[in-house]
Amino acid sequence: MAQTSGTSPDISIVVPVFDEEGAAPALAREIAAAFAGRAFEMIFVDDASRDGTRAALKALSAEIPQLRVLAHRRNSGQSRSIRSGILAARGAVVVTLDGDGQNDPADGPALVDALLAGPPQLALVGGERVKRQDSQAKKLASKVGNGVRKRLLKDSANDTGCGLKAFRREAFLRLPYFDHIHRYLPALMLREGYEVAFRPVNHRHRQTGRSKYTNLGRLWASASDLFGVMWLQSRARNPDGVDEV
Repeated sequence: MAQTSGTSPDISIVVPVFDEEGAAPALAREIAAAFAGRAFEMIFVDDASRDGTRAALKALSAEIPQLRVLAHRRNSGQSRSIRSGILAARGAVVVTLDGDGQNDPADGPALVDALLAGPPQLALVGGERVKRQDSQAKKLASKVGNGVRKRLLKDSANDTGCGLKAFRREAFLRLPYFDHIHRYLPALMLREGYEVAFRPVNHRHRQTGRSKYTNLGRLWASASDLFGVMWLQSRARNPDGVDEV
């Protein structure tokens, strides 16, 4: 059902952006086209960009009424940007996409449909990128990192680096927050007793801007985060539900 004025959205699409003036406006238009006919909002979170990202998005407000633009006063990273968007979201279902345009918004509705068609315990449906359009070095580093993480955390995810995910907002808000949490959502959802699933999604070349990460920087952060998530798993005690008597 199409969203009307004053109607709360069912779906909130959250997009973190940092210095993505070239990619963000086109991505917003693609999202609007992909979710046309549904009750949705899109929330772009500008992480204190140094270029014209914020102004370019703000200029789209008249063209795309579902667009909301949040702005961090200080650069705080991708995970904090995602969390800021989720805290402000009004939809029960959240879809996240990377702000560089490499995730295809056309895949978003299918992830939402798979989430809503599943049992109540299904809290997340993540995208798994096929035919990745990245350098060989980046793909190799990702393959190794995903393999180590999957073996140690047993989260059944082949590609947690994919920014395209659909999940229940309530479930996300139950998770412990830390920087880089967006790469560990499947493991943390499982820790809370939820179920997760995955679907193949498209992946595209970056058309403008440049990556904000290096392989070495990602490896250093991942090692620390991985041990932290393993510790959280070891400290989890799940009651398998709560009954009022």
